[in-house]
Amino acid sequence: MLARVRSGALIGIDAVLVEVEVDMALGLPFFNLVGLPEGAVRESKVRVLSAIKNAGFDLPQKRITANLAPADIRKDGAAFDLPIALAVLAAAGRLEEKTMARLLFAGELALDGIVKPIKGALPLAVAARDAGLAGIVVPAPNAREAAVVDGLQVIGVSHFKEVLDHVEGHSAASVTPHALPAFSTGGEGVPDFSDVRGQEHVKRAVEVAAAGGHNALLIGPPGSGKTMIAKRLPGILPQMSFPESLETTKIYSVMGLVPADRSLVTERPFRAPHHTISDAGLIGGGPVPRPGEVSLAHNGVLFLDELPEFRRNVLEVLRQPLEDGSVTIARAALSLTYPARSMLVAAMNPCPCGHLGDSQRACVCQLQAVQRYRARVSGPLLDRIDIHVEVPAVRFRELASPQDGEASTAIRARVDAARVRQRHRFRKHAGIHCNAQMTPRLIRRFCPLDSESEKLMAAVVDRLGMSARAYDRILRLARTIADLAASDGITTQHVAEAIQYRTLDRKLA
Repeated sequence: MLARVRSGALIGIDAVLVEVEVDMALGLPFFNLVGLPEGAVRESKVRVLSAIKNAGFDLPQKRITANLAPADIRKDGAAFDLPIALAVLAAAGRLEEKTMARLLFAGELALDGIVKPIKGALPLAVAARDAGLAGIVVPAPNAREAAVVDGLQVIGVSHFKEVLDHVEGHSAASVTPHALPAFSTGGEGVPDFSDVRGQEHVKRAVEVAAAGGHNALLIGPPGSGKTMIAKRLPGILPQMSFPESLETTKIYSVMGLVPADRSLVTERPFRAPHHTISDAGLIGGGPVPRPGEVSLAHNGVLFLDELPEFRRNVLEVLRQPLEDGSVTIARAALSLTYPARSMLVAAMNPCPCGHLGDSQRACVCQLQAVQRYRARVSGPLLDRIDIHVEVPAVRFRELASPQDGEASTAIRARVDAARVRQRHRFRKHAGIHCNAQMTPRLIRRFCPLDSESEKLMAAVVDRLGMSARAYDRILRLARTIADLAASDGITTQHVAEAIQYRTLDRKLA
């Protein structure tokens, strides 16, 4: 007898429908599983048979063949346990196949029949809705995540017997209602900029970075507040939109990182990997490619502390996502693209000892050592970082001041106003949401300079020998500074401030 049950497989951050076909025929008792299953899927037959037995069913001694169609897509993870178990019972004549025809099933089965959480519940729910199915059956801890998808009945279950009772009509499992969480409106849970003493020009640079979505590099001695400032950046970024939240949650869903008590990622991510991370850990990879830290920071902040300590090959693979806003991982069997449009904020010391240029402590590094240290970060990578700003050591007078710094809410209000101007400017340009994303053609259109600004730029480019990319970065920065000032045009003052944020270009002159 042949039975079919629908499930789904993850491909990148999306899912495709998979039809679980089970045939039960005469022959020596054997369970054969085909359809390009990976390790966890191949082992599912052991869990499935134990769960069925512990649910009170005795299967006939026949040959069981299970196929996961389409057979040319690799299947990974334990989410196929539940649909395989249901298809086996339907093939044995213990369940009516038609009662499951309009549902998608996904869940990992314990040997005693408990349904355990899975990865990718949100993409599976989207695939079920897009396919016109009536509902999806998932583990109870994943139900809130799947219920974000409107127009789909989401049924959360805790045990295999609950699924059987629901399918047979003995008792209906609880349906999780569709509901969207409240979005963060003020960086709740994020440290506040009012804690930062002094460093007013650094806070201004970070404000410009947040207003235009620009990458930033903070250069200063240990203890000057580089990490402290970076951790407060998410608190001044604009509130996430629903499309941004949905796309970010998909990434976290396929990694199994969505908390059971939350249905969406509603606050901008802040990822700070250690400098010992591998290129696969940062960009993504593995036998079955998974997102890396740069994708987990999508629509948020990727913070790389001690930038020169990262391995050279790790930093170089950042160049494509910084430029394109996505990561493509190619394997022999498939090629996957993950979104990776995040703000890169990096921090480094000015020299190996960390005190070059410090008025309080003398640097003990030789010139060659300083040059080797800075050469760990390549020029092409620095070209992709819009803002280079020095973070000097904080003086005692500023540390001891009882007066708080400006609060994040006040800075965020200015950032929001600048972003509104940018959204209006780029409303007819799909995929462009902030100044940092402008193409060369858009830069020429939206960043015209007056005669005085052109003279200033010409002098700076000739003197510093800037690359074309660095020139574009300055124009983007000037446009953002003008937006913060609510100015339609770019003035000499805006250009001058933008040039000040190219510290390393000036140092090389």
